[in-house]
Amino acid sequence: MITGDPSTPRPRFAPAEAPVAPRRAARRIRHGHDEADDLGWMRDHSNAALLRLLEAEDAHAEAVLAPLAPLIDEIEAEIRARTQEDDMSVPHRKGGWWYQTRTEEGASYAIHERRPDVGDGSGPAADAPVELILDENALAEGLGYLSVGVADISPDGWLLAYALDVDGSEAHELRVRDLRTCRDLPVAIANVSYGFAWAADSEAFLYTTLDPAHRPWRVHTHHLGANPTGAEDPLVLEEPDDRFFVGVGSSRSGDLITVDVGSAVTSELRLVDAHAPEAGARLAIPRRQGVEVQVAHHGDWLYLVSNDDALDFALWRAPLAAPDRGRWQPVVAHSPGTRLLGVEAFRDHLVLHLRSEGRPALRVIDVAALDRGGGAPDPATVAAASRDLTFPDAGYTLGGAANEEWDTRRFRFSYQSLATPGTVFEEDLATGERFQLKRMPVLGDFDPGAYRTARVWAPSGDGAEVPVSIVHRADVAPDGTAPLVLYGYGAYEISMDPWFSIARLSLLDRGVTFAVAHVRGGGEMGRRWYEDGKLAAKPSSFADLVAVADHLASEGWAAPDRIATRGGSAGGLLVAAAVNRAPQRFRAVVAEVPFVDALNTILDPEAPLTATEWEEWGNPITDPEAFAVMRGYSPTENVGSGPYPAIYATGGRHDPRVGVHEPATWVQRLREHTEAAPERPVVLRVELGAGHGGPSGRYDAWRKEAEVLAFLLTALDVTA
Repeated sequence: MITGDPSTPRPRFAPAEAPVAPRRAARRIRHGHDEADDLGWMRDHSNAALLRLLEAEDAHAEAVLAPLAPLIDEIEAEIRARTQEDDMSVPHRKGGWWYQTRTEEGASYAIHERRPDVGDGSGPAADAPVELILDENALAEGLGYLSVGVADISPDGWLLAYALDVDGSEAHELRVRDLRTCRDLPVAIANVSYGFAWAADSEAFLYTTLDPAHRPWRVHTHHLGANPTGAEDPLVLEEPDDRFFVGVGSSRSGDLITVDVGSAVTSELRLVDAHAPEAGARLAIPRRQGVEVQVAHHGDWLYLVSNDDALDFALWRAPLAAPDRGRWQPVVAHSPGTRLLGVEAFRDHLVLHLRSEGRPALRVIDVAALDRGGGAPDPATVAAASRDLTFPDAGYTLGGAANEEWDTRRFRFSYQSLATPGTVFEEDLATGERFQLKRMPVLGDFDPGAYRTARVWAPSGDGAEVPVSIVHRADVAPDGTAPLVLYGYGAYEISMDPWFSIARLSLLDRGVTFAVAHVRGGGEMGRRWYEDGKLAAKPSSFADLVAVADHLASEGWAAPDRIATRGGSAGGLLVAAAVNRAPQRFRAVVAEVPFVDALNTILDPEAPLTATEWEEWGNPITDPEAFAVMRGYSPTENVGSGPYPAIYATGGRHDPRVGVHEPATWVQRLREHTEAAPERPVVLRVELGAGHGGPSGRYDAWRKEAEVLAFLLTALDVTA
């Protein structure tokens, strides 16, 4: 454990005068409610006064946090000392090449390379020179931000399509590089989203573009040699319904391109022949409200994971030529409480992703066995052809890794837990033999055995039992004296499975316990868990977080007066709404790009991505009940008289998901309604050149994280 001289002065926040936003007379009149909206002008991001306010907020945060600089430096140095800065990913095969990504000490971004296969698919040729594909550091020169949104090698192996976001807006420019010359072709298509797929002949590709509300809504085909801007590219699909996103992907078989159209609760699938993309996209699975479908292609079949008459989803297969609903054959039946997430297809096997008992899982199915005897596979046959992978920890994160080959029996997956660094395994799908290929190095004296993990259940007010994942040093006893940081998210059916963090060691080694509250609204416990924390039931998420904090205090996991909470985006809404409910419970709050002006955002149909959110939160424009529910929890509208804990909020000027005005409005309301105190500052850090994900370079990200951790340690009164 990190210890220090108790006589050393502890860092304190510096008093500083906070900026005050101008109040401009305006009213919001909805469903019989006539209310002041004097900060509504901040929703206009083109307003120069907003930029001045954001700059003033960041300067104020700098002043308040200035005394923490030595601690920030110390934590940043710890992160760097534990990180192997010169590192390399496990090479993976695609076609005749093995691809890898590496980082160099002092360089902020990744370098992508490849080597030719030895000839039999067993590995890269040891004597072959490494070929540079893409150096993100070179692309980032002169830029304050860089993110690669697409990086896709053509089927013939000689072209790289890549898309760059240079300001955090997630609007990319799509380019194509000839890997034989390492020069870009004359392709520069603007306003591109993430979806992409090559045609089989490597002469054309499909991609998606954004509408004015930042929704991916169109799919186009570009033929190499055509207008380089894409201005004349044929339109494959345009989706007029503002609730739906479009996406594009390739089947592992290489024969199909999938065009997915989906809202929060409804899916549609179209298929493009990768060998004849000019034939267009045929409708395979039409949309039916409330029915979701994820698909994998295998020979003459489509394998479908869907919630059609299956709350937690089931696995079907349907003929590729005619996959209408009447032809679906059950493969894995619906089992309440076991949530099927998706399926991957390989030549000889299917890999089913699922959740059971609150944990992620993988199941391997011998696909050839499903055709024995003809007709639909019976349950006994499927059971005999299936095998579940097993894992040792009580809680963990699990997911597929780089698996680009169709004709393989080896499956790679990543695994980590609160005390286990990220590890890449490869499993023989036929024999079950498992190989560890790489574990993320943690330098210094890191010992996983020095930490203890636990999974506990916290009763919420309505009787629900909320799972909680905990990690602490073995020499920190759960005796009610330890400070604790409680993390949460709880939205969109996203599961916050326990993950490893090098930076978090700087908390743990100072005696801080870390916990993740798997509140309702997330996907940890299946579809019902999600539905019980969305729409009109959303307040249960906030009740859960407060209940978890209370439980951890009462059971000795945390000192009752030394609990901080942290969340980002929808998790920022979670922690902000929870602190409105119980400001006395928390000593500090970190709310990163928080969705805290939720009602006003969802009331604005012109705001980016608003219509897509109505199926998650409700539509307060037309529904008085949805308005009332959101009015009752939206953090900016429910700030009490306090006193409130110390608050550290962040925002990104170019954030397309949570407008930067939201945290800016929230901190103004907090200062307006609560009594100020030097030990309980309210600060807003603003990334003026970034978006939802914060800084893009790893060194900038480490520095930011060190500042967040220093804020938490100071607010929790933790000595060095």
